[in-house]
Amino acid sequence: MTGPARGPAVRVDTTSPVPPYEQIRAQLAALITTGRLPEGERLPPVRQLAADLGLAAGTVARAYRELESASLIHTRRGAGTRVAPLPAGTSLPDPAQLAALALQFTTAARALGADEAEALRAVREAWDAP
Repeated sequence: MTGPARGPAVRVDTTSPVPPYEQIRAQLAALITTGRLPEGERLPPVRQLAADLGLAAGTVARAYRELESASLIHTRRGAGTRVAPLPAGTSLPDPAQLAALALQFTTAARALGADEAEALRAVREAWDAP
């Protein structure tokens, strides 16, 4: 989950005001709902992803619990954690979550002194990054 051989990367920005578990949850939810992580795909064990990201296992476990409560993943003893079939109507982003993320980004970008053009350029570059 953190390199090309293991699928799309999940990254955590420790300087962000967004808690690490929420960053993980949001990134995995986006990868699942957009189909980049397909149904049945196995996610790394909690301890492995935590070690890869340099976080406590409880942080990753919380993200996984929230994804499981949203019916995006399921965990079975011995079978690991896998992407669940998408519930009907989950292929579009939650407008409220998207607006909250946009507000967080624009607030941080303004604090850095970026203008609108610079912020939009950064978003486009991030969007196009692998």
